[in-house]
Amino acid sequence: MTAQVYRYIEEPELTILIPCLNEAETIERCVEKAKLCLLRLGVHGEILVADNGSTDGSQDLAIAKGARVVHVPDRGYGAALRHGIHTARGRYVIMGDGDDSYDFSNLDPFLAKLRDGFDLVMGNRFKGGIAEDAMPLLHRYLGNPVLSFFGRLFFKIDLGDFHCGLRGFNRERICDLELYTTGMEFASEMVISAALKSYRICEVPTTLKKDGRSRPPHLRTWHDGWRHLSFLLMFSPRWLFVYPGLALILLGVVTAVILFPGPVSLANGVNLDVHTFLVAAIAVLIGVQTLTFGLIAQRFAIKYRLLPPGASGSRGLSFLTFDRGLLVAAALILLGLFGIGWSLFTWASVDFGPLRYPSVMRVLILSLTSIAIGVQLGFTVFLSGIMNIPNKRDRIRAAVENALLRSGHHRG
Repeated sequence: MTAQVYRYIEEPELTILIPCLNEAETIERCVEKAKLCLLRLGVHGEILVADNGSTDGSQDLAIAKGARVVHVPDRGYGAALRHGIHTARGRYVIMGDGDDSYDFSNLDPFLAKLRDGFDLVMGNRFKGGIAEDAMPLLHRYLGNPVLSFFGRLFFKIDLGDFHCGLRGFNRERICDLELYTTGMEFASEMVISAALKSYRICEVPTTLKKDGRSRPPHLRTWHDGWRHLSFLLMFSPRWLFVYPGLALILLGVVTAVILFPGPVSLANGVNLDVHTFLVAAIAVLIGVQTLTFGLIAQRFAIKYRLLPPGASGSRGLSFLTFDRGLLVAAALILLGLFGIGWSLFTWASVDFGPLRYPSVMRVLILSLTSIAIGVQLGFTVFLSGIMNIPNKRDRIRAAVENALLRSGHHRG
């Protein structure tokens, strides 16, 4: 028997992966449905239960029904799935919760798309049908739609159900993503990382019915919802830092330009004067700080391969070189010092007595803001330079090693 034939017999095409934590009420039905599906499809596959420390005998029940059980010592939904994915034997993996809410008997669309070459196949419960009381109203009409909207907005992923727990994927391709989260946000990490690596992703309709458990679900609405949203933001420095920073800068600059000549009267006797001008200057300062945070976060994410090198915003990173950044910072500081000098000169011209308050105060506010932005930008440039030290060292080491290899090859 050849090695290729032996490998084909030993390795199943499909692993049906079920994370489990005290699912004695439902795990048998899930395994039984998955087994019947494999038999109906004629697929060489396995049913793998990744147990996360059950104390109700779920492991024995799953084994008795024909599943393979692996014990996962690290607690958490993501930890169980990640361990299960790495120990799965199938080329493809279809994962789903062990609460009997997903239809393991109808996995045909997932497997068909995987065989067509898609790397990740998501279920869409809103297209397939959600049974009455299967999903809390808050999740159905707020949580899932809002988080899915942010997922589409931040990462340009055309998915209508970003957090469906029933999904299939090419095991090797998902392992290459090196996913690391241990909680419920693992589901988001998988989709985001796959999208950032330009994986082929699609959706198929699936159903959701009320789970068969008598106890409350593991999912905590507000806690896990916030973890999902914060994870989406952390993987999108543009929306977390850059866009809010630009909006604050634009708002502050427009307001400052309008108010610089003097106070402005609005309807109902509302007057905007130097105090509003000060608020506008602070908005610009905060906006610049937020924007520089975004550039640093983008550089960090690209360096550690959380984002691809060609991620949006990399042009700003390439423009903000060490020398250019310091020149801009120095120019802003000098401009601010000039404005402070003019303000002091104007004050001295009246023997340091009463000032023409509005005009001098506006110039002084602008000058102090310019100095603060220059200092902030200077420190940002130095921080960015520190982050580049390992990259430069690695490039030098690689160049030396290549030179040694070439010289050894020539001598040989």
